[in-house]
Amino acid sequence: MASSPSRHYEIRTLILLGLAYGFAYYDRMMMTFLTPFIVPEFQLNNTQVGALGAALSLSWAIGAYILGRWSDSLGVRKPFLLASLVIFSACSVLSGLAIDFWTLFASRLLMGLVEGPFLPICLAIIAVVTPARRRGLNIGIVQNVFGAILGTAIAPILSVAIAEMWGWRFSFYTAALPGFILAFLIWRYVAEPHEPAQPMGAKGTSTGPGMLEMLRRRNIALCAVIGCLLVGSVVLGSIFLPLYLTRIRGFEPGHMATIMAILGLCPPIGGLLVPFLSDRVGRRLPLVVFGALMAVTPLAALYFQGSSGILTALMFLGWIGLGTFPLFMGVIPAETLSGKGTAAAMGLVVAIAELTGGVLAPLGAGRLADAYGLQSPLLMAVAMALIAGLVALFLEETNKAAQDAAQLETEAHAS
Repeated sequence: MASSPSRHYEIRTLILLGLAYGFAYYDRMMMTFLTPFIVPEFQLNNTQVGALGAALSLSWAIGAYILGRWSDSLGVRKPFLLASLVIFSACSVLSGLAIDFWTLFASRLLMGLVEGPFLPICLAIIAVVTPARRRGLNIGIVQNVFGAILGTAIAPILSVAIAEMWGWRFSFYTAALPGFILAFLIWRYVAEPHEPAQPMGAKGTSTGPGMLEMLRRRNIALCAVIGCLLVGSVVLGSIFLPLYLTRIRGFEPGHMATIMAILGLCPPIGGLLVPFLSDRVGRRLPLVVFGALMAVTPLAALYFQGSSGILTALMFLGWIGLGTFPLFMGVIPAETLSGKGTAAAMGLVVAIAELTGGVLAPLGAGRLADAYGLQSPLLMAVAMALIAGLVALFLEETNKAAQDAAQLETEAHAS
């Protein structure tokens, strides 16, 4: 492949990797929409429901950093991508074959391990084949447009419909086939990327900077903190909103699935809007504003007592903030730490975010929900989003060219 990939190849890679990540996220999110069916069959409590989400997040975090760094050390991306696709598709079948809580827990644990490095490696490839002027937008498309359309818009409707017709196990079985197909297409049509070499005298090993050195970079550390908070906020919302809407608000499962499917359109819209704005006004301001905006979704679920339509609209507005995820998980780490080590840097942010926001938060929230009610996890989600917006104020701008251009345009209009 040439050092400057063609626009045609860029689009083809974008579509294939976007679809692959979308179905990986579909597999991950199905569990949240199927809990109303699984809970009564296995007689699960809220702590166990939180543990199922935490199991996948824990192994996702481990896989994101360790396998991402292994990919950096070998200097290859494609073999890791293909292996991940095949194995997590097989794990989806295993989830459908579960006979009790522990077998389901084990299948989600294994699935998270192989899905974890998938996003960092996808984003590392996209960062190489995409010019800087479209990098934020393309990373947002892969992570939030494809991931959200398949994982949070289509998944609740399709998985619940299949569960109602044939049982929840068949929802997992049908999720496996797209992964096998996409593994073949990526093997056939996506080349191993050629990444830029590190500058002379750059610190770190041939795999890039080590974990501690990366965390000494202000932006990497702050992105990890923001990730803890925003991943925690959305994970708690994803796990406990379906239960809160059905048990406390009294919505039928089909009504709940419709609301969650509409909310599933937030990431693709936010994933276009927020990175697009960040390509033009800088990364920090959109992350501050839209990160804090995520508090509106759980607040509306808790306190708005009006019509279902307005409730859904308010919740929709809040989760537009999911468009910030490509910024703190991909764009800012990649621009802070260019060259070798980008997959590990992204994987490190994902790992820390998943371990805290994806593992500890749902476990703690599950216990609080058992003790004090299902409103507790949603109150936690509100606080996490607001604090994340505050932390983002301290980021160093990585898209200074866009920020300077926006400032010059503002000064020109003022004069």
